[in-house]
This record gives sequence, C-alpha cells and structure tokens, in this order.
Amino acid sequence: MSRPIAVLFDIDETLVHTGGSGARSWTWAFDRLYGVVADIGEHTSAGETDPQVGRETFRAVIGREPSCDELGRLYTAYLCHLAEDIWNSKDYRVLDGVEETLGRMADAGVTLGLLSGAMEGAARIKMEPGKLGRYFVFGAYGSDSTDRDDIARLAITKAARLHGRELSRSEVYIVGDTPRDIDAAIKANATPIGVASGRYTVPELRATKAEHVLTSLTEPFPDL
Repeated sequence: MSRPIAVLFDIDETLVHTGGSGARSWTWAFDRLYGVVADIGEHTSAGETDPQVGRETFRAVIGREPSCDELGRLYTAYLCHLAEDIWNSKDYRVLDGVEETLGRMADAGVTLGLLSGAMEGAARIKMEPGKLGRYFVFGAYGSDSTDRDDIARLAITKAARLHGRELSRSEVYIVGDTPRDIDAAIKANATPIGVASGRYTVPELRATKAEHVLTSLTEPFPDL
C-alpha cells in the first residue's frame, strides 16, 4: 500500500489511558443530578459513543428514557467533572509510542485526525494532560452522531474536504483498539489498523479483519 494521506485515531486506550477518569465523571454526574450510583461498565461496552453511554446508563439506573433536557444537564455535569478529574487522575498516561508515532507522521506530511466516540469536549479534555491536541488537524466525535460508523464516514469526509478531493481506502487509515473501531473503518471504506493497547488482544483484533494489528504504537507503523 502507498503512504496514507490521512490517519484517524481513536483516543481511549489507543492514545491515552485516563485512569478511569471518564467512568468516575459519569458516576459523579448521575449522583449529583439523581442521587444514584451509576457504573457505566455494568451497562455499556467498550467502543460505544458517549451519547450511547449516557442514554443506556440512564435507562438502567433511572428506569425510563431521558428527556432532551435531562441529557443536556447530564452531559454538562459529566464534562465539568471530567475537566477537573483528568488532572488528578494518578494513573493517567499517554500510551507507549504515541508521541513518537504522531511526530513521525506529522513530519512525513500525514494529516492527523481524531475519530472518537467521546463528545468533542470530552475528547479534547482527555488529551490535554498529554498535550496531544497539537498533533490533530480535525476530528469527528460522538457529539456528531451516536453511531460510530457515521462518525467514521464524517471524519473521512472532513479529510477529503481538507485535501480537495475524494480519498481512497488506501489513503485513509483508521486506528483503534476495539473491534468497533475496526468494523467502522471497514464500513467507511478506510484501511483498519488495530492496536492491542486496550482490553482486546492481538488475536482478537486480527479476527476482526484488521489490515494490520500492532501490539502497541511502539511498533513500526505500516507504510511509514
């Protein structure tokens, strides 16, 4: 394959480990607004978008559908807590090889984007302690759509607009640590790259038909 023109990265467990900051912030938001204990890990799975996490957890712990106003207040409470908690998260870290990989790509002229199920505000907050936002030109987020496949297509559309033409499958890579990331890349007609830096193993990611699977971003990135 030729060198990619754009590479789109997931955030959680692909670029950074937040040390549970997101889960703590959802728990705080539900407790503050409704006085209930909410563990998102009991009601959602890896790779779901923030709107999915909020809505599904609400259904589980409150027992009904949330209104638009309730979701708005919940998202705001979550983001406000996350903005503080992320700086106090003792286990927060930028994952191995991330800065070196992003730096090499930037030096090679690759346009870097974010493709995250997090709301845009949450995505930016999660990268602040690691100062990773400086590498990324654009992004598509869970606040753009609740469907990760739609987010992937939107990110590719943005990349194409930046370059003034349609981009082929071999020109756009999507990098993530979950089967959902790989599936979204395939459906959006991008080259899927798995990285086993989260809860999924190399064999599990290979089973998803990823084009390449890395154990971490310390390994040489394909075609760069």
